[in-house]
Amino acid sequence: MEDLLFDLIPPESGERLKKGEDANLASAPLPARVRPAIFDEYVGQEHILAPGRLLRRAIDADRFSSIILHGPPGVGKTSLAELIATVTNSAFVRLSGVESNVADIRREVATAIKRREASRKSTILFVDEIHRFNKARQDVLLPDVENGNIRLIGATTLNPNFYIVGPLLSRSLVFRLEPLSPEEIAKLLTWAAHHPKAFADRFKVEIEPDALEFLAEICEGDARKALNALEVAVETTDPVKGVVVVDLPVARESIQRKSPDYGADGHYDTASAFIKSMRGSDPDAAIYWLAKMLVAGEDISFIARRIVIFAAEDVGNSDPQALSVALDAMKAAEAVGMPEARIILSQAVAYCATAPKSNASYKAVDAAIADIENERVVPVPKALRDAHYKGAADMGHGQGYVYPHDQEHHFAAQEYLGVTKTYYNPTDFGHEAEIKKRLAYWARLRKEADNSVRNDNDTGGTKNGVAKKA
Repeated sequence: MEDLLFDLIPPESGERLKKGEDANLASAPLPARVRPAIFDEYVGQEHILAPGRLLRRAIDADRFSSIILHGPPGVGKTSLAELIATVTNSAFVRLSGVESNVADIRREVATAIKRREASRKSTILFVDEIHRFNKARQDVLLPDVENGNIRLIGATTLNPNFYIVGPLLSRSLVFRLEPLSPEEIAKLLTWAAHHPKAFADRFKVEIEPDALEFLAEICEGDARKALNALEVAVETTDPVKGVVVVDLPVARESIQRKSPDYGADGHYDTASAFIKSMRGSDPDAAIYWLAKMLVAGEDISFIARRIVIFAAEDVGNSDPQALSVALDAMKAAEAVGMPEARIILSQAVAYCATAPKSNASYKAVDAAIADIENERVVPVPKALRDAHYKGAADMGHGQGYVYPHDQEHHFAAQEYLGVTKTYYNPTDFGHEAEIKKRLAYWARLRKEADNSVRNDNDTGGTKNGVAKKA
């Protein structure tokens, strides 16, 4: 990262603001002072902004009506919205999803219409935290987005598919912004340290390589957090001969310890990675995601329940002990609580991740449920019906039932369903391999019993429902 220290001096675009804005800018936080004005100044999000990508093409062609940007905090959603307004020479109006109401929306739309009529200039209405707009406020935007009175850019940290109404979503280009890589954070910090509107009018800033690497790693891809940390570091360090040197001790004291990105999407995404890592038999990855959930303050009951479900759904009878381990871990973790619960949960995760896997039981019950929901429900065979009440025998209930424990092998070849169905197909792994052998053995006994019945029928005999001795 050393080579980033001196080769990223920004162009004179820092002078782009009007003189009347300089006073306000001087008192603004560093992230606001160094917002990009051209694409060359914007760091990150190459997957949507590289030349030829859909969003870049829509901006360059100035052809879009509504854009929804979603992603974790500090990845550049607001900066990108302002950059789009600058590049397309549009007026930029900002509303808050928390504070703004329908009257605010209608006021800004009316102003946008007047602006367009007077100067033919379009208006970008930026709604920060648009997921906080209820359905009524989102619906208010629809007609004016549709007829071009405004160009909407909404920003949200949540999955828009769950929080944005369908009609608005269908009229929008939707893009996810990803956390910045450590290299991108380092590039941004180096660029900001030399920016004309950052500190250059007062002193020179130098960031030592180990301090730069530390900040780039600890900020979890959050550019705003990185820039704020740099500002604290610079403003709390006395310059020596006009130079502020940010070294590693200063960098460490300028930022709180990192905490995982764990918004609403983070909860579901991390839980998904946790389950899929156990399913993929990777105990190291599974324990990492467990640790992330614990550090983020996830409810240990939620984690424990997921392990129990996993033990039944993904391990199943391949290792029946997994469910017992998971249940014991759930009880123990809830009884002990944190921080010791982490050890109990880790043991259960390691066991489940390294257990042989089978979803045969899970698939079996879902297949049976599908048949019940989509086909004619099979009646209970009379031999299996309850015969413990007066009058049951008169209806033939229980007649012909053969008690398996009275038979050799504790097995009776009788009809238990009345139709030929196979739902449970055990795998060849772990304990299920033994179950598979057992099922094959019983199938052979049934076949022998069927052959015996056919022979009896050929000689005038009757079926007794008892398996022939092997």
